[in-house]
Amino acid sequence: MAPQHKLSTSIKRQIAVVTGGRAEYGLLRPLLKEIQLESTLELSLIVTGMHLSPYYGETVETIKKDNFPIAAEIEILLSSDTGSGMAKATGLGLIGFADAYRRLNPDFLVVLGDRFESFSAALTAAFFQIPVAHIHGGELTEGALDDTLRHGITKFASIHFPSHESYARRILQLGEDPSRIFNVGSLAEDNLA
Repeated sequence: MAPQHKLSTSIKRQIAVVTGGRAEYGLLRPLLKEIQLESTLELSLIVTGMHLSPYYGETVETIKKDNFPIAAEIEILLSSDTGSGMAKATGLGLIGFADAYRRLNPDFLVVLGDRFESFSAALTAAFFQIPVAHIHGGELTEGALDDTLRHGITKFASIHFPSHESYARRILQLGEDPSRIFNVGSLAEDNLA
């Protein structure tokens, strides 16, 4: 039997945010700062994927320099870009996220985009009954596996933050509740501001 998600009795709600790569982290950084500033929230940053790889420059060091405390590091990358390698990395993600969620017991999970790290994070959250917020859902990358992963994350998510009205409509087409879809624009706009 899967562990039941806690009902928060504390004043602060723990928000777990997953980041797997430099580009995604750049988009998430303003949101991470806002979570840290909000007195009713506690940030639990989960770092995985390319951030932990020497091949990709160990960008976890950038996160540390930005003074974001890291709640969990989940190593999942294999030295393979094949379907088999990505499937195995996703499986490692399921195991790693299960361990992290059991230890951290977050109230909410935030994932961005369409990568397999976010997919395994959202899938694992479903087993733990952790509500998921999905940022940048509904987008399309023609002919790529990204679309399948992104739409899968959308189906696991409880709340949706697309970056454009057309993406919000696509989330509606996937059968999601319109009251849980918020067209907020791109997080990149925060970086530009």
